[in-house]
Parts: sequence; C-alpha cells; structure tokens
Amino acid sequence: MSISSEKIANSIVILCLATFVLWYAFDAHQASNSLENMILILPVCAITLCLCIYDFFTSREDTCEEKKKKENFSTVMPVMILFSLYVLSLEYLGFDLGTVLFISLFLFFHGEKKWTWIIGYSIVFGFLIAYFFSLMLPYPMPMMVLPTDY
Repeated sequence: MSISSEKIANSIVILCLATFVLWYAFDAHQASNSLENMILILPVCAITLCLCIYDFFTSREDTCEEKKKKENFSTVMPVMILFSLYVLSLEYLGFDLGTVLFISLFLFFHGEKKWTWIIGYSIVFGFLIAYFFSLMLPYPMPMMVLPTDY
C-alpha cells in the first residue's frame, strides 16, 4: 500500500468513526434526552470527536520514525495470546486476580525488568480496576480476593 493510499484509508476510517459517533449521540438523544441517559454518552462522544478531528489533521505528517515504530507480527502475537488467556481465565481466577496477573505478564513481556515496579503497579492498578468495575456494573463479577455477590 503506498503512502497516499494508506493516508486515504486512515482518513476514511476516521471519518466513518466520527459519523458513527455523531449518529449514536443523535440516536441516544432521540431515544431519551434525560440527564441519566446522556450523562456518559455526550462526554464520550465529544472526546471521541475531538480525537477524530485531531487525528485527521495531524495524520497528514509522515515521518520515518512512524514507519520504524510499526509493530511486527512477532511482537503483537504474544499480546494477543496473553489477552485471550486472560479472558478465558477470568471465570476461574476472578476479575481481580486475573487482571493483576495479566498486567504483570504484559509489563514483563514488554521489557519491564524491575520486579518491584511490576508487582506494585499490577496490584494497585489491577485491584483499582476490578473495584471500579464491580461498583459500576449492575451485575456481580467473579472475584477471587475482593468481596462480591457472585
């Protein structure tokens, strides 16, 4: 794919995403314009549209560094396998412990060598995410350490 056709394809994807976001916001507003319905939808749509506009106008710049940063198949495949194992193990390990293990292995596979950083970041971030989702989702989630109604 040549550079110009790649830029055109990227621009089409961005425009399609922006069009979908606008349609979704309009449709949600038509369904119910109450505060409870729109409190999350409108900010997310606005942020997404701003990011689309920003990316549309800044993606025109072509640098050699961008081409060097493109990830090849051998670096992406282990992450895909790790994520698949994470999703499949959530029922058995629980969302909290599974997330901590996923984050720690992800950091390790991406070159982090400080075990204190890997363990500390994984525990803090993993449990915060699990706690946040347990509060936000209307149904119980399987947890290993955190209390749940599951």
